[in-house]
Amino acid sequence: MKITYTMQGDYLLPNLKLPEQNSRPIGLWGKQHLRYIERNHKIRYINLLTKCKLNDYLSDIDEQAEEMYEQLVKRFSEQDGCTEQLKAANQMLWVRKMNNIHNRAREIVNNELIYT
Repeated sequence: MKITYTMQGDYLLPNLKLPEQNSRPIGLWGKQHLRYIERNHKIRYINLLTKCKLNDYLSDIDEQAEEMYEQLVKRFSEQDGCTEQLKAANQMLWVRKMNNIHNRAREIVNNELIYT
């Protein structure tokens, strides 16, 4: 391997590049977790970045969080009786209940996966 250098002031710095990574998509949950580990777990962030595992890690977190969120919303809506019949009969009540369900599910996912 041949190493090339760039002159920066009085210093020669090696031209280092990370290898190509798989470009799996990172959604909302993955981006939230990225901001969290950048701010609060710098060593974990640097280790994942330098090992070229950050994108895969964030994609996995995003997939787990999305699946957990969907399951929680489904379970809570069944428990609270948010059905199509309720939606047809009383739309405002249905909207209030669904907003509550989405907020509860979001809070659980954040506490269990994103901010840990």
